[in-house]
Amino acid sequence: MGGVLLQTTQAAAPIDFSDLVANVAPAVVRVTVAKKLTQEEQMQQQLPEMLKRFFGNQIVIPNQPKPQTEQKSYGSAFFISPDGYLLTNRHVVDDAKKVTITLSDRREIDAEVVGSDERTDVAVLKVKGTNFPSLKIGNSDALRVGEPVLAIGSPFGFDYSASAGIVSATSRSMTADSAVPFIQSDVALNPGNSGGPLFNQKGEVVGINSRIFSGTGGYMGLSFSIPIDVAIDIADQLKGGGKVSRAYLGVYPQDIDRNLAEVYHLPKPEGALVTKVSPKSAASEAGIKDGDIILTYNNQPISRASDLVNRINRTRPGATVAIGIQRDGNPLTLNAKLKAATEDDDSPEKVANAASSAGSLGLKVREMNDKERTDAPAKGVVIDAIEPDSLADRAQLQPGDVIVRLNNRPTSNLSAFIEAQRALPKQGVVGVLILRGNSPRMLGLRIDKQ
Repeated sequence: MGGVLLQTTQAAAPIDFSDLVANVAPAVVRVTVAKKLTQEEQMQQQLPEMLKRFFGNQIVIPNQPKPQTEQKSYGSAFFISPDGYLLTNRHVVDDAKKVTITLSDRREIDAEVVGSDERTDVAVLKVKGTNFPSLKIGNSDALRVGEPVLAIGSPFGFDYSASAGIVSATSRSMTADSAVPFIQSDVALNPGNSGGPLFNQKGEVVGINSRIFSGTGGYMGLSFSIPIDVAIDIADQLKGGGKVSRAYLGVYPQDIDRNLAEVYHLPKPEGALVTKVSPKSAASEAGIKDGDIILTYNNQPISRASDLVNRINRTRPGATVAIGIQRDGNPLTLNAKLKAATEDDDSPEKVANAASSAGSLGLKVREMNDKERTDAPAKGVVIDAIEPDSLADRAQLQPGDVIVRLNNRPTSNLSAFIEAQRALPKQGVVGVLILRGNSPRMLGLRIDKQ
C-alpha cells in the first residue's frame, strides 16, 4: 500500500536589519523647515472667525489661536557625500524660510537649499562641514519585486524610526504625466518619512521615500519611493547649475487598449500610440509619424505611454536614441536626436496632463506659468476651459480661475490636482478654494455622480 508524500514549507525567518540600521542611521537626518504662511493659509486660519462674524450666533466655534505668519514642518533627508550634500523631497523644503537638520548625535545645523525640481519632487541640501557619514548609492533598476527593503526616517517626529517590507512593484506611474517611475513597496511610511532613504539588503540607497496612497492620510500598505538613479541624475544637475534640463521628443503618446491592439494587429495591448507629432521636433526630424506605435526606446520595451515619458525624462538633451516602432504592421527603427525641452514645448508630460485633467468635472486645467506663479498669492492650477452645464459650470467656476484647493486638498500642480480629483466622493458637496483676480473665494461643488 503506497503512502502519500506530503511536502511542507517552513516560513522564512524575518530578515534581521539591525546591523544595517546601526551602520546607516548616522547618515540619516531629521529636517525642520520654517515656512512663511501664504495669504491663502493665513486666510484658512482666520476662516472660523470669519464664519462666526457672518453667521452670528447660529454657529458655535471653539476658541481659535491667532493666525501665525510662520509655521514649522518636518521631514527626513540623508547625506550623499562627506562634504555635506543631502537629498530630500522638494515638498519637504518648498517655500522654506529656514531649513535645519538634526544629526544622530543631536547636533543641529542650518542647511541651504541648493536647488529643487518640482516634476520629480527631488531637492538638494548643503550644510557646512566635512567628514559627514554618507550613504552608498545602489542601483534602483536592479530591484526585483519581492525583494526586502528598509526605510529610515522621522514619522510624526519620531527620529530614526525604521520600517521594513518588500518591493511591491517597480516603474509605477502615479499619474499619466508622471516624470518618475516610482518604486512601490509595503514599507510603512507616514508624515515625516518624506525625503528619507529606502535601502536594499546591502545597505545601499535605492530610493527616496516620497508619498503614500491613502484614503485616510495615514499608511494603508502602499508606499512610493523615487528611484535613486532618477534622484542622483537630478541632484547632479542641480549641483552643477541649479536647474534641470530635460529632453524633448515631441510626440503625443496614448496607451494601447485591447480594441486598439486588435486594430493595429498587436499580439497584446502594448506600446505607445503616437496621435500627433510636433513640428520641428526631434520626432518629426527622425521621421516618426502619426499612427506609429512606439514599442522600444533604446532597446527597452515600452508597455504604455508613461513608460515612454519616463524614458525620455531620464535622457539628457542632445542624446541620440533608437526608437523601435510599428508602422502599418511592419517593424522599423528610427534614430532621434533629442532636444532640450522649453516652457513652450508641448512635451509628452504636458499633453498627458491636459488630457488627464479634464475628467468628469467638465473642466480643463494647466500649470501656472512663471509670471502667474510670481504674481499670485498662492499656487494652483489654472482653468483653461469649462464644458457647458458641467459640474464645474454649475459651481460657477470660470476660465482663468486658479484652483488652490479641492475638497481640502492642495492642488499646487497638475499631479496634485489629478490626485485630489481622483479622491473625490461619488456624491455630495465639496469645497473648491479658488483665486479670482488674485482674490480668494470658496465655492461649493455638488457632485451628482462620478
